[in-house]
Amino acid sequence: MSLTKETVYGVAMRNFTRYPEMPDAKALIEYGVRMEELGFESLWAWDHTLLGVDPNFPIHDALLMLTAVAARTSRIKIGTGILVMPLRNPVLLAKELATIDHISGGRMLLGAAVGWYRREFDSLGVDFSKRGKIMEQSLEIITRLWTEEKVVGDYDPYTLRGAVMYPKPVQKPRIPILIGGYVDAVLKRAATKGDGWLTYYYTAEAFARVWAKVRGFAEEAGRDPDELISTNQLPICVGPRDKIEGPMKEWLQTEWDYASWSESTMDSAIMGTPEECVEQLQAHLATGIDRIIFVPYRYEAEQIDAIANDILPKLKAK
Repeated sequence: MSLTKETVYGVAMRNFTRYPEMPDAKALIEYGVRMEELGFESLWAWDHTLLGVDPNFPIHDALLMLTAVAARTSRIKIGTGILVMPLRNPVLLAKELATIDHISGGRMLLGAAVGWYRREFDSLGVDFSKRGKIMEQSLEIITRLWTEEKVVGDYDPYTLRGAVMYPKPVQKPRIPILIGGYVDAVLKRAATKGDGWLTYYYTAEAFARVWAKVRGFAEEAGRDPDELISTNQLPICVGPRDKIEGPMKEWLQTEWDYASWSESTMDSAIMGTPEECVEQLQAHLATGIDRIIFVPYRYEAEQIDAIANDILPKLKAK
């Protein structure tokens, strides 16, 4: 995998909503087309099958939405941020992702993690307590199917006897895999099993501290840490701070979760005029981060336009 030499900027897709609002599949496809036109490097979809009870959060399937966007675009990369890997059959997942990579012409990015929502695991018949082990096994199966001519191996409950999977992904040696998560075991997985780390709502200070740990784990394993790719998802709202801070905090408090075992925080939010936002983002760029994924306030069109027209040019000029 080649190292991203300059920070690139992606944007999140609103493929989940808060009930009773429903996500609009056709509008999301047009959104993806528009994000390419605006010059974003990548588009990222959230992944859940079931999410929430009261309130619940209706959600369209991440891979299907990204496939539809891939068919309508030609440049923007498409990624899962993140895909709950233990909930998916790894052999089918390897086939689906390889196919999407062909549909997109080699633009697929896989962000994957173990997941956190026990009710979802129970509904799908997957042992929540074994999700870390399942994730490790799935990563191995998928990587082998993508890179080996013929795979033989017993991975309970999967028995691969001369398993041949073609076509291989367009990208070589395989689709990039970014591992999401927070605890040391996960950070070691990101450093040794994937191509980097993808996190969520981390301040620049927290990101720098934890990314240093990931790099350290890579060095301990005999891997060049400069080969790893770092990515952070950041909420952003552009406008006069005295007018936007209240609504932004209310949105961050009511529609987003912050794992108690992580350093994810609403304090990571980028807020203010374009100049103020650029100044706040400079702290993130100073960490050497490879990619920032913007999560615009309520995904409002004017917010997205402000990011694309008033912030990205200033960042790219730095």
